[in-house]
Amino acid sequence: MLLLFTLLIGGIAGLAAFTFVYADGTSYLSNDPEACVNCHVMNDVFDRWNHGSHKAVAVCNDCHTPHTFVGKWTVKGLNGLNHSTRFTLNNFPEPIRITDRNRTVAAENCIYCHGTVASEISHLAGDDPTDCLHCHAGVGHGR
Repeated sequence: MLLLFTLLIGGIAGLAAFTFVYADGTSYLSNDPEACVNCHVMNDVFDRWNHGSHKAVAVCNDCHTPHTFVGKWTVKGLNGLNHSTRFTLNNFPEPIRITDRNRTVAAENCIYCHGTVASEISHLAGDDPTDCLHCHAGVGHGR
């Protein structure tokens, strides 16, 4: 039984290591936007960012990860696990879509960078402010 368990854990670890190396996993530890185009589904998103208004001031991590150390690496780890699983199993939508969790992170980062301007604008609908991305979804990547 112990041998079977050891083989199972070894197989999972080996598959994870192979996937990490094959997908150039170390590139995801950087802030380089080129890391985001390791997978073909990101090419259009990258091209739109490359020609968009935020290219001069922000890279992928500035908008798509929290600005705290723990938050950034937690989101990068969860996204890395999700991306590697979905891309390995060829189980992802095309065009790629942002998850609710990552949309929340991006919306919070809008306020992080544009809080002074946003505070001057009243977008209140009841007690909840309107999500910046409702009207400005194409800002970082164009449409």
